[in-house]
Amino acid sequence: MPVPVKPDDAQWALGLARAAGVPLSATPPASLDDYAWIVDGLFGIGLGRALDGAFAEQAARIAAHARSGGHVLALDVPSGLDSDTGQIVGAGVAVAATHTLTFIGAKPGLYTGEGRDLAGEIDVATLDVAPPAAPAIVLNAPARFAAALPARAFASHKGTFGSLAVLGGDTGMCGAPILAARAALFAGAGKVHVGFLGAGAPPYDPPFPELMLHPADGLDLDAMTAIAAGCGLGTREAAATLVRDVLAHDAATLLDADALNLVATHADLAAAVATHDVRGDPCVLTPHPLEAARLLGSDTATVQRDRVAAAQALAARHAAIVVLKGSGTVIAAPDGRVAINPTGNAALATGGTGDVLGGLIGALLAQRVAPYEAALAGVYLHGLAADTLTANGTGPAGLTAGELAPMVRTLINRLFYPSPRADT
Repeated sequence: MPVPVKPDDAQWALGLARAAGVPLSATPPASLDDYAWIVDGLFGIGLGRALDGAFAEQAARIAAHARSGGHVLALDVPSGLDSDTGQIVGAGVAVAATHTLTFIGAKPGLYTGEGRDLAGEIDVATLDVAPPAAPAIVLNAPARFAAALPARAFASHKGTFGSLAVLGGDTGMCGAPILAARAALFAGAGKVHVGFLGAGAPPYDPPFPELMLHPADGLDLDAMTAIAAGCGLGTREAAATLVRDVLAHDAATLLDADALNLVATHADLAAAVATHDVRGDPCVLTPHPLEAARLLGSDTATVQRDRVAAAQALAARHAAIVVLKGSGTVIAAPDGRVAINPTGNAALATGGTGDVLGGLIGALLAQRVAPYEAALAGVYLHGLAADTLTANGTGPAGLTAGELAPMVRTLINRLFYPSPRADT
């Protein structure tokens, strides 16, 4: 590009390149088709303005090359991408890379928002340089939650792994809590109850008669280890009363979907959510961006502009563990811990997958896994199930929510509970 090279390090590198005989030109090639690889080194993490002019033109050319099957390696971050938020800087354009080699440490923006589509395959080159301090934001991984999962001793019984109540299902929306409850079975909960708020609920679930189905007001919540409320719940006053009752109990609590919408519109429910953290057992909130916007009194665009900041704000406001769903799901705790989840793909963009996630996390809460680790594990396994099914040809198009939970069971046992070797 026709710009002077100013920093001393860049001048030094330019001198080395010239000494090595590397061909250099201030004029971009007319076509990129003859190149096996394009290396994007236009801008790094310090970019604070939208790409424009010749830079925007070249970024668009490189992105088009990648999307047409060419190989593009971005250095540190794809040019035009905000390395903190995962959004394109300003109203500009950004390079779409097939591979990104990022330096010293992982950048949050590569793993969330638009970063996941623009960065491609990511590798971290530490350059043998230690980060200046422990990172405030980490990548979710099994090592962050494996130790929190319960042991499965031979002397275990169903009570060992807790009782979960899934509450929701107003009239016409009974499928949502059933999806969540089925997922909870596959994630290892000892007993799973479903409480329906509305009329028309089935007397039992034929494919899974293990589930115990009740009217919502017929459940003994005092007997539950954990409660997951909100799937298909609706927002009428009876639903608010039910959420109020849930929050008055000591069980580990997850709120999703309409339960979150009710918290956003009822100050007493918001206050009740915060009291769980005072008791040392914070609620888990699992909003998608629109629900997060309602809880923050904001809008979806603002939430998506900085997903990490939005999740942190929600965690602080409600003193809760927040799972901000989306590309690069963000898990935030009120004590400042933040993780970005690297698993999952477009196969999850279908109805019911959020209900399944709620059931998975609820099952882990029922098994007495701490709320933050339960959220980490549920989100990671939910995404990994989608990735595994997609690799086997079941996605990304046409995967159904109900297909996730059996794969989660397989992954849990494969990763954390390998079968003991038979005596020989």
